[in-house]
Amino acid sequence: QGGRETNQVSDDYRYQDGNYEGYVPNDGYYHGGDEPAHEEDAQSDVTEGHDEDDEVYEGEYQGIPHPDDIKAKQKKRAPAAADEYRDHADLMAERMEDEEQLAHQYENIIEECGHGRFQWTLFFVLGLALMADGVEVFVVGFVLPSAEKDMCLSSSNKGMLGLIVYLGMMVGAVILGGLADKLGRKRCLIISLAINAAFAFLSSFVQGYGFFLFCRLISGLGIGGSLPIVFAYFSEFLSREKRGEHLSWLCMFWMIGGIFASAMAWSIIPHYGWGFSMGTKYHFHSWRVFVLVCSLPCIASLVALKFMPESPRFLLEIGKHDEAWMILKQVHDTNMRAKGEPERVFTVSYIKTPKQVDEFIEIQSSTGTWYQRWLVRFTTTFKQVWDNVLYCLTAQYRMNTLILAVVWFTMALSYYGLIVWFPDMIRYLQEEAYEFRVKIFEEEEVSHFTFNFTLENQIHRNGEYKNDKFIGMKFKEVRFEDSLFEDCYFEDVTSSETFFENCTIMSTVFYNTDLYEHKFINCRLINNTFLKQKEGCHLDFEEDNDFLIYLVSFLGSLSVLPGNIISALLMDKIGRIKMIGGSMLISAVCCFFLFFGNSESAMIGWQCLFCGASIAAWNALDVITVELYPTDKRATAFGILNGLCKFGAILGNSIFASFVGITKVVPILLASSALVGGGLIALRLPETRDQVLM
Repeated sequence: QGGRETNQVSDDYRYQDGNYEGYVPNDGYYHGGDEPAHEEDAQSDVTEGHDEDDEVYEGEYQGIPHPDDIKAKQKKRAPAAADEYRDHADLMAERMEDEEQLAHQYENIIEECGHGRFQWTLFFVLGLALMADGVEVFVVGFVLPSAEKDMCLSSSNKGMLGLIVYLGMMVGAVILGGLADKLGRKRCLIISLAINAAFAFLSSFVQGYGFFLFCRLISGLGIGGSLPIVFAYFSEFLSREKRGEHLSWLCMFWMIGGIFASAMAWSIIPHYGWGFSMGTKYHFHSWRVFVLVCSLPCIASLVALKFMPESPRFLLEIGKHDEAWMILKQVHDTNMRAKGEPERVFTVSYIKTPKQVDEFIEIQSSTGTWYQRWLVRFTTTFKQVWDNVLYCLTAQYRMNTLILAVVWFTMALSYYGLIVWFPDMIRYLQEEAYEFRVKIFEEEEVSHFTFNFTLENQIHRNGEYKNDKFIGMKFKEVRFEDSLFEDCYFEDVTSSETFFENCTIMSTVFYNTDLYEHKFINCRLINNTFLKQKEGCHLDFEEDNDFLIYLVSFLGSLSVLPGNIISALLMDKIGRIKMIGGSMLISAVCCFFLFFGNSESAMIGWQCLFCGASIAAWNALDVITVELYPTDKRATAFGILNGLCKFGAILGNSIFASFVGITKVVPILLASSALVGGGLIALRLPETRDQVLM
C-alpha cells in the first residue's frame, strides 16, 4: 500500500457509487454485473506488474470499490432511487460540489501525467485545424480580383462573397460549439473539419456564382465551428501552470495560416496557365488551384485527428470514468516513455465523477420509425444545447459573459474592419497615382493605320479615326470622348475599364471583341456590324498591384510573430486581464497614428504595428474565455462569443470599406474608440491564471 499512501489523490476523491463496474486487477478486462468483490482484490497493489514487451501497466485501476465503500452501498441505493423526487436545486448543488472536487483532482492527475510528447503531438494536430481557420479568412480576399472577372461579378456580388465566409463562421461557431459540449470535442471537431474540407474542395470546381457562394458559406460554417472546439479540447490536456503559455503558442498557427495563404496566392494565382478548359463553358483557372491548395491544412488535421483520443475531462463530465482513466494513463505512459522513464507507474486509482442530472431519452430500435427516433434525439440534444446557452446568462456567469461579449465584439469590429480597410486604402492610393499619370490626346487624326499594341491609361478627345484597324490588342483604362470612327475594323480586341462617350461610329466592323453595348455611352452607331462577340468575362493577365497586395497580407501576418512570442512568455506572469487591456490600448494608439499614413509604405508600416500589438489581446481573450466557464459549458460559451466576434467582423468590413476614398477620420476614430472602450471594460473581468479548470 506504499504507492497508495504517496498518491496525491486523497480518499475524498474516490468514486463512491456502489453501482460502479470497473476493471478487475488480475486480468485487466472489464467485468459487468454485481459480483461480490473479494477484499484481497479490492486492496491489490497499484503497481502489480510491468509488461516488458509493450510496456503497458496492468492492474493498477481499482474499479472495484474499497471495502469502506461496500458498507455505504446499501445507503447509496435508497437515495439514488429517490433522486427523481428531490428538488432540482439540491441535485445541482450536489453536482457543483462534485465538480469542484473533480476540478482539483483532475489538476493533480494532469500534473502527474506531465507535459511532453502527447501534448506536443496534439498541439500540432490542433494547430493545423487553427491554421485552416486562418487560411479561410484570406482565401476569398485573394481570389476576388480573379473570380470577379471569371464569374462576371458585380460590386454587390463581390461584397456578398467577401462577407459570406464570416456569416458561415458565425453560425458554425454557435452550433458546433454547443454540440461539442454534448457530443464530444473530438467527434464535433472531425465533423467541423470534414464539412470545411469537403465544401472547400468542391468550391474550387463549381463554375456558377451561386454554387460557389453556397460552397464558401458551408465551408465557413465548418471551419467556424472548429475554433471554439480547438481551444476547449487542448486546454483540457494542460495543467494550470502550462495552460496560458501553450494556448498562446497554439495561436501562432493562425498566423502561419495567413502566411501560407499569402505565399500560395503569390506563387499560384499570377500563373494563369496553371489550369485547363473543357469546351467553352468549363474553365479551371489558377485561382481555383489556389483554393484547392488552401484546403490541405484542413485535410491534414482531419486525418491526424483520427489518431487522437477524446478529452478525458469531457468523458468524466458525462460519467464515462473508465474511458477517461484509460486515456489519462495513455497520456502518462506516452510522456514517461518519451522522457526515458518507462518504469514510472500511473498511480491514480479513483476519479471523482459528478452526479448526472441530465435526462437522456433513447428509443429502442423496435419502437417507432427511424425518423421518430432521430426526431427525439435531435430535440433532446437541441434542448440540452439551448439550456447551456441560457446557463451562460444565469446570475453566476451573466456579468462575465456580457463583459466578454463587449470585448470580443469591439476587438472584431476594429481588427477585421481595419485588415480589410488597409488593402483597400493601398489600392485607392495606387489608383490615385495611376490616374495622375494619365495621358491625354486632343484632336488627333489617324487614318489607314493598324493598332496591334496595348493602349493603357489614356484619354482621346475630339479625334478622328478613318480606315484604321485595331487587331489583337488590349485597351486598359482607355476613354474615347467626342471622337469619330469611320470605316474601321476591330478584331480580337480585349478591353478593361474602356468606354466610348459621345462618339460617332460609322460603317465599322467588330469581330470577336468584348466591346459590348454598355461600353458605348451616348454614342451614335450608324451602319455597324458586330460579329462573334466574346462570351463571358475575361481575366486581366497582368495586374501590377497583385504583388503588393500579396506582400501586404504576408507582412501583416508575419508582423504578429513578436506579439505572439511576447504574449506566450508573459501570459502567466502578468495575467490575462492586463494582457488584454494593455494590448487593446496600444492598438488604439497605433490606430490614431494612421492619420499620418498618406503613402503606401506608411500604411503598410502602421498595419504591421497594429497587427503585432493586437495579437496579444486576441491570445489572452482566447485563454480567459476557456478558463471562465465549466467543462460542460466551455465550448458553448466560446462558440457564442466567437459567433458574436464574426458578427462584429461583418459589420467592420461593411462600415470601414464604405469610407475608402471618402474619409479616413470615421474608420480611425471608430476603431480607436472601440479598442479603448473594450480594453477598459476588460479590466472588470476576474483574473483566472491561478484557478483550475472547472
